[in-house]
Amino acid sequence: MSSEVEKVPPSDTPWWASNDLELDRAITQPRSAKSLSLNLAIVIALIAGLVGAVAGKSFTSLNHQTNLVNTTSTIERKPDSIAGIAARVSPSVVSITVRTLNGGDTGSGFFIDTNGYIVTNNHVIEAAATSSGTISVNLINGKRFPATLIGRDAAYDLAVIKIDVTDSPALQFGDSDKVAVGDGVIAIGSPLGLAGTVTSGIISAKNRAVTSSGGTSESAFINALQTDAAINPGNSGGPLVDLSGAVIGVNSAIASLGASFGSQSGSIGLGFAIPINQARKTIDQLIKGGKSTHPIMGISLDSRFNGVGAKIADQAGSVRPGLPAAKAGMLPGDVIISIDGNSINSSDEAIVAVRSHNVGDRIKIKFVRNGTNHEVTLTLVAATN
Repeated sequence: MSSEVEKVPPSDTPWWASNDLELDRAITQPRSAKSLSLNLAIVIALIAGLVGAVAGKSFTSLNHQTNLVNTTSTIERKPDSIAGIAARVSPSVVSITVRTLNGGDTGSGFFIDTNGYIVTNNHVIEAAATSSGTISVNLINGKRFPATLIGRDAAYDLAVIKIDVTDSPALQFGDSDKVAVGDGVIAIGSPLGLAGTVTSGIISAKNRAVTSSGGTSESAFINALQTDAAINPGNSGGPLVDLSGAVIGVNSAIASLGASFGSQSGSIGLGFAIPINQARKTIDQLIKGGKSTHPIMGISLDSRFNGVGAKIADQAGSVRPGLPAAKAGMLPGDVIISIDGNSINSSDEAIVAVRSHNVGDRIKIKFVRNGTNHEVTLTLVAATN
C-alpha cells in the first residue's frame, strides 16, 4: 500500500498564501558529477559529429579542455516593478465559476476587505441570480470556496459576493479621478479560464461612454477608463491597478471587430473598466443593503435619433411628472446638447453623464427646442425600482 505525504505550510503562513500543490523539487537538487559528465559527453559527441559531416573529416580526440561556467547571479525585482506589483496583488484576485442547469459562466473578482467580500461584474454572476445557480470562488493557490451573492446592480454592471473566510487579502482603492492618460496600469484576472494572468499597458482614454450587456438584463452604462492592457473574456470583474498596486477600475468590457474586420473576438487593445470612484459608491450600498440606487433626470430618450445630441422621446410620458426634468420645464422633443459643459452626442452619452453623478447632485443642462438654445439646472433624484 502506497502512502502520500502532505506538505504542511508553516503556521505563520496565511491561509490564502498556502499552496497544496507539490513544487517541482527536481530543479532544486544538484546534479551528480557522473550525470553531468555523461550529458557533456553526449553534447560534445553530437557537436563533433556535426563538424565532421560538414568538413568531411573525423576527429578522434579534442586537444583542449572544456570548462563549464556556472553563474549564481539573481534578478532583482523592485517592489514597484510590474513583477513586484503582480506578486503583491495576485493573491487578492480570484476566479469565479457559475453553474446553472443551462450551462455556466466564468469571470474574475477581487477581495475588498478582510471578511471575504469580493467585487465582480453583474454579468459574471447574473445567471446564478436569475436561474438559481451556484457560485464558486477559486483562489490562486488552488483552494475553492462556495460563494453567496450579497447584491448586484445591472445598471452599473457590479456585484458583490462573499466567501466564508477571515483575514482575506484585500486590495486598496486608488483615486480614479486622478488617473491621467498615459499612466501605466496592470490588469489581473482569468481570461479564458487562465487564472492569475497578468497584462500591462496604459490608460489610453478617460470618460468613454460604454454600453454593455450580459444578454439577460438591462444594459449597463459606464463612464469608462479605456486601456490597451490585454483584456479578454474571463477578465471581467478583475481589478485594473495603477503602478502602486491600488485598484483604479473594475475590468468590465472589451471592444471587438465587426464581421467586416474578420470577427476577431479577443483583445484588440481596447478594454474598458468601471472607474473605482464610481464603483465604490455602488459597492458600499450593495454590502449594506443588498441593492443600490442610481441618479435620474426623469426622462425617456429616443435611441433611434440620428442627430447630434440626445433627444427626449417625442411622445406622452417621456418627461415624467414631478421629477427633475419636468420641474425644470423640459418637454418631449427637446434635444440635450450639453451636460455640465460637456458635449453630448448621443443618448448613451447622456445616460453615462448622468449616472456618473450622485443622487442629490445639481447638474446644468443645455438643450435645443425648435431651433432655440435653452439652459436649466436640476437636482438628480434616485431611481425607483
